[in-house]
Amino acid sequence: MMRPTRAVICAVVAVLLAGAAAEGQTRWLAGQNVQPVFEGWERNADGSFTMVFGYLNRNYEEQPVIPVGENNFLEPGDADQGQPTHFYPRRQQFVFEVRVPADWGDKDLVWTVTHNGRTDKAFASLWPVWEINHDVMRLNRGTGSAQGYDDNQAPAIRVDGETARSVTLPDGLELAVLAGDDGVPPPNEALARRNVRRGPKSQAMVDPRQAAATGLAVTWLHWRGPGRVTFDPQVVQLDGGGRAVTTARFSEPGTYVLQAVADDTVHVSPVNLTVTVHPAPTEP
Repeated sequence: MMRPTRAVICAVVAVLLAGAAAEGQTRWLAGQNVQPVFEGWERNADGSFTMVFGYLNRNYEEQPVIPVGENNFLEPGDADQGQPTHFYPRRQQFVFEVRVPADWGDKDLVWTVTHNGRTDKAFASLWPVWEINHDVMRLNRGTGSAQGYDDNQAPAIRVDGETARSVTLPDGLELAVLAGDDGVPPPNEALARRNVRRGPKSQAMVDPRQAAATGLAVTWLHWRGPGRVTFDPQVVQLDGGGRAVTTARFSEPGTYVLQAVADDTVHVSPVNLTVTVHPAPTEP
């Protein structure tokens, strides 16, 4: 089968963007679909490959919860391959990864999401044009040229304490992670001062400019689980001991997966923890 060239792909993207621009005057707060996105693939030292996905939640306010199952699955293989079930508004890049073996070949890994009556798919394949490197990561995340940072390593991050916690409503839960980085790229105060808001509810859930002033920051995310989760604060600069601390509060009982993402403005490294939220005690 003939593979499309970069020029053909760019032409198709241009047509899609032109259509999007025609509809650009309407901002939907709710009721729209969630479009899964294939960001590209990376090579691993052992010969395997990593497929990278993001998504576009076309709503400016609605944050749907779509459990793993017939409305949120990957194939071939297990339906659950680590994808989110809580979707933040608008475009979210480089959200999760799926490793495939060295002999993957020309198969597609497909992520299917159905919401508000529409089914959308992202097709991940090892076409050369989709390979991700430092330049792609930095330029797509809006932090400028990647030249001179080829030796940049992804941040390290781990949960400080147990990775499974519990809390009883209406109490909040203090959470902490330990994070570190190689100092590449260095802090960029000019980038940190740039206005990053492009409209109501449109800022990405992990924005590299939040880390630009110090070179490393941690963003706390609601990854899976019912209800709503609020973090105070959601974006945390590390203290002198490399800790990033927040307080999470939950709107309803259930089992939640929370994610802390260390961001050095180019690479992101996530770590998950599970929280069981018990209902409030009943009055005697």
